[in-house]
Amino acid sequence: MRALLVTHGTRGDVQPMLALAVALRDRGHETVLAAPESFADAAGEYDIEFAPLGEGANRLMDDPVVKEAIEGGYRGIRGKITALRTAQRVKPMMAEVLHHVGVAAKASRADVVVHTTGVPAHHAAEMLGVPAVVVALQPGWIPTGEFPCPMIPLPRLPKILNRATYLAVAGILRAFAGITSTWRTTELGLPRRRGSHDILHDAEGRDRLVLQAFSREIALSATDWPDSVHTTGFWYLPAAAGWEPPAALRDFLDAGPAPVYIGFGSMAGRNSRRTRAVVEEAVRRAGVRAVLATGWGGIAADAGTGDLFVLDHAPHDWLFPRMSAVVHHGGGGTTGAALVAGKPQVVCPFVADQPYWANRMHAAGVAPPPIRQQQLTADRLTAALRQATGDAGMRERAERLGREISAENGVSAAVELLENLT
Repeated sequence: MRALLVTHGTRGDVQPMLALAVALRDRGHETVLAAPESFADAAGEYDIEFAPLGEGANRLMDDPVVKEAIEGGYRGIRGKITALRTAQRVKPMMAEVLHHVGVAAKASRADVVVHTTGVPAHHAAEMLGVPAVVVALQPGWIPTGEFPCPMIPLPRLPKILNRATYLAVAGILRAFAGITSTWRTTELGLPRRRGSHDILHDAEGRDRLVLQAFSREIALSATDWPDSVHTTGFWYLPAAAGWEPPAALRDFLDAGPAPVYIGFGSMAGRNSRRTRAVVEEAVRRAGVRAVLATGWGGIAADAGTGDLFVLDHAPHDWLFPRMSAVVHHGGGGTTGAALVAGKPQVVCPFVADQPYWANRMHAAGVAPPPIRQQQLTADRLTAALRQATGDAGMRERAERLGREISAENGVSAAVELLENLT
């Protein structure tokens, strides 16, 4: 099999697809990973063939207006207006990304196109005459009548309206229908057809294979999903061969009790220095040591002092097992890494699926109640750190759940489903 894997976004969107590429390669298949060009080095570390896509909306992550909207969770009238304006700004960027997807597809000689929900690469699969497989990295893409869409913050609704809430997610994809249709007809040479923007069904209306890259142990499942939907378990990327931690990090870990990890990934609020000050104060009050990951600038990257070690990034599969607890923003990838490491968590969500994962961690008994980033204070974070590091029951539940999730081996299950498809 020769598979073209297409994704876009930040590390949480790319890393699971890179994990799938590695697993396919290790099973003897050929893979091409199409992703933002900034991830070329990451693919190179694993010797995966890479097709660069434009950075697209990633270029907006440092925009102060976008930062403000993210910090507010796109709430309120101002947040909604910012979201709409951002979508308009993203459209020409998305057109560039789609152009690069088409170039990659034409050069790929692929037998199957596997793509994340945010990139309509099923059109490229139709051009090639091969199956398209959808990867859902978050819950909420498959409609059900059993519970409302997890990615949409809604008040409690009558059950009869549950399925209708998924129209909001479909609307996100339809917002780019114009540029997608232009790309489909002018660059891919495909005719216009009714329903072409539906990522879940092919041209004949048949269900496409959907791989949900998260765990049934944590995410809600629905009995009315079609048989084509498979929740495989999280897809984990092992540390690249030859990776070694910086000597200073290893020295810090060896110098005292296991620290907590604190990092908010690619999420960036307006005031990284305020976040840094809150974190430092909470670490001091809770009496813990901490490894602080600055990520994409959401936390100021000043040098660490005393019981606080600052780094940009380290592989989660290496770092998290050495922690006493994991403080994070609730992205699916980081949540999965903390789960499989068997560590208690403190989740401080911003937007999208992050509040969902935060609530699921609390419901599973492996995290205190979530602290929304907009409500993050030293008092709240101190109390959560004390509970996550001092509650023996929480620690035991996290360890047990980690063993169960580790046994799923989600990426291997995904490879087997793809092999059966082709």
